[in-house]
Amino acid sequence: MNSRIIYVAMAAITVLTACEEKKTGTMENKQVCISDSLARMITIDTARESAMKNELKLSGEVSFDENSVVKVFPFASGQVMNVNVSLGDKVNKGQTLAVIRSADVAGNYSDLTSAKADLAISQRALQQAEYLYKNGISSERDYTEAKENYTKAVAANRKVQEQIAINGGGNTNAAGTLIVKAPRSGYIVEKNISAGNYIRPDNGSSMFTISDMKDVWVNANVFETDIAKVKVGYAAQVTTLAYPDKQFTGKVDNVGSVLDPDSKVLNVRIVLPNPDRLLKPEMFTNVLVTNAEASQAVSITNDAVIFDSGKNYVVVYNSKCDLQVREVNVIKTLDNVAYLSSGLKPGDKVISKNQLLLYNALTEE
Repeated sequence: MNSRIIYVAMAAITVLTACEEKKTGTMENKQVCISDSLARMITIDTARESAMKNELKLSGEVSFDENSVVKVFPFASGQVMNVNVSLGDKVNKGQTLAVIRSADVAGNYSDLTSAKADLAISQRALQQAEYLYKNGISSERDYTEAKENYTKAVAANRKVQEQIAINGGGNTNAAGTLIVKAPRSGYIVEKNISAGNYIRPDNGSSMFTISDMKDVWVNANVFETDIAKVKVGYAAQVTTLAYPDKQFTGKVDNVGSVLDPDSKVLNVRIVLPNPDRLLKPEMFTNVLVTNAEASQAVSITNDAVIFDSGKNYVVVYNSKCDLQVREVNVIKTLDNVAYLSSGLKPGDKVISKNQLLLYNALTEE
């Protein structure tokens, strides 16, 4: 079988034995010329100096973009009567999310009734004091006191109305009902209440979180040995179990400053556009972070590299009848690009297609 391969190779090229052999690297090479027919079967590439790329594989989870959400907090304490939405539901601006019965709201309306009554009384008293003062029946002091009482009543009435506005405004009524409505359109990504829950006055947590999901975050963990390989701005390719054939492109937006004390990993955040809303919170993801390192190296297509007897070689092309087998040291291979530490210099030409035929012919004893 081996003799047949050598026969085919020798039939495809014209072999000329030189008067003396040329020694390149650790290999002794014969002189071989490329025929016109073989010239159409090979590909010649040029070595170039380029920044070395690096890859880092991570795992992570999708979460909503916390910089693009609206959190809905309770305006007043009370008991949750109804919750009209579930986690993940799409809602429109102004849609009712929940209904709360609140003693605070009912008390505000009671205060408003009293404030309106006091305002009406003080207004009548002012009108009467003004009439008496202008007709010389009462003193200016009485008139001034009536004006001050009226001003206080106006302020008290305004205060209660502002309190009602803060506690829901038009979404409340005198019966103490508070209707919680969506302040924007989007998706319910967090839901922290259920029917029957009691909201305490000191409750500082949100009831709902609404996100438009146009952009999402992927939170991934980096081990201590790989921290130097991730920086803000690096490109990231993300795949999911739900869409294994689809790749999402984003970039590293934030690199944590503190390692987790238990797992000894560092959290990094990747921002991804999500126009089709395919990515959902809590999805598991595989992340491939790529970057161009500061160090430079000579690079060629990895197809040109021939692995033989534990070493790497290339076929250097100088002319049709000037070919050399040269040993190269490969630093690493990424995206079909081989980065070399020695063996070639920028501008050298190598054969990257069907070079094995020439390699066998050049090295045949």
